[in-house]
Amino acid sequence: MSLALSVAGLQFGYQQKTVLHNVNLNLEQGRFYALLGPNGAGKSTLFNLLCQLLQSAEGDIFVGGHDTAKAPRKALAALGIVFQQSTLDLDLTVYQNLNYHAGLHGMSASATKDAIARELARFDLTGRQHEKVRSLNGGHRRRVEIARALLHEPAILLLDEASVGLDMPTRDSINRHIRDLCSEKGITVLSSTHLVDEVLPEDNLILLHQGNILLDMPCQTALTEYQAGDVKALYRQLTTQDEAA
Repeated sequence: MSLALSVAGLQFGYQQKTVLHNVNLNLEQGRFYALLGPNGAGKSTLFNLLCQLLQSAEGDIFVGGHDTAKAPRKALAALGIVFQQSTLDLDLTVYQNLNYHAGLHGMSASATKDAIARELARFDLTGRQHEKVRSLNGGHRRRVEIARALLHEPAILLLDEASVGLDMPTRDSINRHIRDLCSEKGITVLSSTHLVDEVLPEDNLILLHQGNILLDMPCQTALTEYQAGDVKALYRQLTTQDEAA
């Protein structure tokens, strides 16, 4: 199976502090990856490097087969991104936010119209398209952001703590939609979280702790290999070992 995203020997630091230590990742096309780690583990820094908001002098990043250092625009075009902090314009309507994003990706008017209709329907937002984003609750704003990220049909969707601040039913609903994208559309999803209950046994689990990748394998395989009863127990076992090392 082809790789949607590949990271090799990635290191990054601020001043004298190293935030990411020799990170290596290979994400296959059409799979869901849960990036689990506590606040401060380096998840957002990794995402910022993947989408080129930060640059690293050490390591290589390939997105959709494109080297971010040599072909940054092609690499960015393969990405859909939802940041932890909302980036919607609150004073524009749902439709206007989506239309503006499509324009940035150079989509034609007809392609934009079709894509907006498709994503609004996917996230049950068709009836809200002419409402200003300011009037929406947190869950619906998140749906708009994910819909926006999917408009240009990216190969890879990055979600940086996208469920923060949402109630559990809304989190569960959005997470189901996202996982369905992998099987239905062949999109690769890398979703970061600090909430162990968001990781399912069928997910591919990447555990990031203090800038180090402690685990990168199917979650169920890890639970069996480490004889852990659930993801919380697995997380505690591995992070305790890492801190003791």
